[in-house]
Amino acid sequence: MTVLITREELKAAIDAGNVTVVDALGGEYYAKRHLPGALPLVPAEVGARASAALPDRGAAIVTYCTGPSCPNSGQVADRLTALGYSNVRKYREGIEDWVAAGLPTESA
Repeated sequence: MTVLITREELKAAIDAGNVTVVDALGGEYYAKRHLPGALPLVPAEVGARASAALPDRGAAIVTYCTGPSCPNSGQVADRLTALGYSNVRKYREGIEDWVAAGLPTESA
């Protein structure tokens, strides 16, 4: 089971620049709105794109999707862990929680 991260912990990590954030929604959802600096990586693309998108398997990585009911972030986190990534966490509350807290987002 993937370790969870809180909104406050994630914001601090983003502000410090010591985390890679992975948007597990991708496509139009990513284009419309994503967390600052997030990279798009959907579950079906992890095997093909992870090594190029995330070359450091020891780096801090946080996955997220819309919220607790969305399975994508957990699926991406599990697949990354299976590929040997050792520091993967999940922001279970997702972008809906981030936006509700008034925090900034980006668009493509």
